[in-house]
Amino acid sequence: MASVVIYTREFCGYCARAKSLLESKGVDFVEHNATYSPDLRQEMISKSNGRSTFPQVFINGEHVGGCDDLHSLDRAGKLDPLLAA
Repeated sequence: MASVVIYTREFCGYCARAKSLLESKGVDFVEHNATYSPDLRQEMISKSNGRSTFPQVFINGEHVGGCDDLHSLDRAGKLDPLLAA
């Protein structure tokens, strides 16, 4: 099973949708809540090539994007192979 990391913030509907999709697939993930942590937010921005919106998702260390990107990968049938790697 893939290693999944997601950077989130509280009261974020997109974060909830992304986590819900991952949970529906039975994926264990590490969540970094950056709501009150400027350091975590900066870490996320650095790792995601400047993207500052929440959430940002990484699978096996590779940045796959935010909530819409994650759902697009799923609709295209590309998410499951990434998660199985």
